[in-house]
Amino acid sequence: MSSESTPARATDAADAASSPGALLLCRARPDSVETVAQLLRERMLLAPAGPEWSVLVPEGKPWLEGGEPVDSVLAGWATALAVGSPWPVLALWWDADRSGCTLAAGFRRTVGYVWLANGTPVGEDEAMRTFAARLGLDPVLDMQALDTLTRPDSEADARARLRGLIAVLTRVGVELPPGLRPGESADRLREVARVLDGVRHVEWSGWRDAVRAELDAVESGPLGPWLRGPRARALAGAQLAAGVPLLAWSLWRRGGGGWAVAGLVLVVHGALGFAYDRARERD
Repeated sequence: MSSESTPARATDAADAASSPGALLLCRARPDSVETVAQLLRERMLLAPAGPEWSVLVPEGKPWLEGGEPVDSVLAGWATALAVGSPWPVLALWWDADRSGCTLAAGFRRTVGYVWLANGTPVGEDEAMRTFAARLGLDPVLDMQALDTLTRPDSEADARARLRGLIAVLTRVGVELPPGLRPGESADRLREVARVLDGVRHVEWSGWRDAVRAELDAVESGPLGPWLRGPRARALAGAQLAAGVPLLAWSLWRRGGGGWAVAGLVLVVHGALGFAYDRARERD
């Protein structure tokens, strides 16, 4: 072994440890996730992550390009995916200083938890209880496992905490594909995802195609009745009421990437809901 190879590997390991990365877990099968994920207008790799779960791996790294931190980008994406879907979305993210998770479910307030790089928990215990309830985890046994992630542990850094979280989620069916481990660099995750069996490349196909595909999926699913009548108008109004100020706020910040996407998706959903309901009434 050459004397130069060990320092090189050490440098690579240090770069990986400081490199931001992210994964999005959706409690739905890839067919359902693909149509919604197109609205993010980001290139993604989509793969199964258990019988009723999917994982999205970003191909780009907008947190390095737009100046918005990775946790904010992922929170916006998770919100955008969840607002028009009957299933929750869990964002996992990490950078040189922290790691954390953000759970979005419909119009409910997002909940999250954060660990410093050395594993020190800085979140609120109530967030973990809400997290467990929304994902249908056992309020006793699974909550005990989550509690350990909120206590000091000198042997567990932040990325180990995320892997511990994934271990708990296996009890509700999460099975991450081999190689997609929280804590890996974004480049490494992308390389692994590209060669997975059954991986799908999610790309922006334009508003018309993306919205038409999503309407078809929603109309035939459990939210179909919400596309017509008073409930449709109430839902569309709520989406516009939430989306317009969120979009305005993100644009005012000039670079609110993830949250701008969430606001735009809400506005589009709301406007589309009113238009679709009116068209159905004419029919």
